[in-house]
Amino acid sequence: MKDEKEIVQPEFARAHPCIPLCVYGSGRRQGFMSKTILLIGTLDTKGAEYLYVRDLIARRQLHVLTIDAGVIGEPVFAPDFSAAQVAEKGGSFLSELRQQADRGVALEVMMRGASRLAVQLYEEGGFQGVLALGGSGGTAIATAAMRELPVGFPKVMVSTIAAGDVQAYVGVKDIAMMYSVTDIAGLNRLSRRILANAVGMICGMVEQEQSPEASDQPLIAATMFGVTTPCVDILRKRLESSGYEVMVFHATGSGGQAMESLIDSGFVSGVADVTTTEWCDELVGGCLSAGPRRLEAAGRRGIPQVVSCGALDMVNFLAFDTVPVKFKDRTLYRHNAHVTLMRTTPDECAQLGRIIAGKLNRALGPTTLFLTAQRRQRD
Repeated sequence: MKDEKEIVQPEFARAHPCIPLCVYGSGRRQGFMSKTILLIGTLDTKGAEYLYVRDLIARRQLHVLTIDAGVIGEPVFAPDFSAAQVAEKGGSFLSELRQQADRGVALEVMMRGASRLAVQLYEEGGFQGVLALGGSGGTAIATAAMRELPVGFPKVMVSTIAAGDVQAYVGVKDIAMMYSVTDIAGLNRLSRRILANAVGMICGMVEQEQSPEASDQPLIAATMFGVTTPCVDILRKRLESSGYEVMVFHATGSGGQAMESLIDSGFVSGVADVTTTEWCDELVGGCLSAGPRRLEAAGRRGIPQVVSCGALDMVNFLAFDTVPVKFKDRTLYRHNAHVTLMRTTPDECAQLGRIIAGKLNRALGPTTLFLTAQRRQRD
């Protein structure tokens, strides 16, 4: 047997003997097992920044793995996984991408290759967190890989576009988007501080141990909106008192998508879909649609679901002046300065009823549609 104090280098460490052992060792340093951060980026154009980040992580005695997704030129330093390997994982060759000189094609290939490689490494237990830096292209590549990783797995993206609408990059995963403020084009006193903060974020996430109070109770997913909060609060308390763990999703489009994704992943034992309002936005054209696959995951997996029509009488828009002109004569309500609600019409409600019925009729498991009777006030 090897001495417990001996540091054993894996294959990728022996391939890069110039890298300090504190970065690429087996993790046996001073009696503890270290963890690994995966860096995904274009090392031809952002190599200096990645080198700076890599060295900061190494100072914390954590390992680093690097994936080069750059197509234009050679990397500033030798990565563990080359751009050629990423391109092949994506179904092409780096030489072909350079010859074609088509940025869109190259981006698609490297997104696909980086994602496949990250998933493979994750399944092998090769890293415990991922960090990336980039502009729009680098952000697209890295977040494509991050979206393939489970919810709860540490993911940090430092991006020049993080101050805008990042839904397309984040999807329904818990990617921490950090605005770079300056472009990621060289190191200066501000960029060094921001990149150091990002290192602190990802290392803190990786080093933070989860509380041992993880529950083995059956997990119920529920949906909630402002007007359905009282109902869901009562529902949650009763379920928890009966031995269930309840996870509530805000029905804001991304909330419904996140819930459907977790149901598909097998996390959920049952669904209390009280708030189906996202279908109003999908049908009419509001801003909180969860897409046409909403209300399908539970039925597809055959898990029990109770569905109701919470907030199915409203379509959501942003500020009042964002409401399309064709709806200006409809019944509108200014919920606040940033949210405007529009009453659904009888015809729209009928269409919503048919859509929901169609989804539930295809369910493979126990399914109940719960409707409440309207209480009339006495004269």
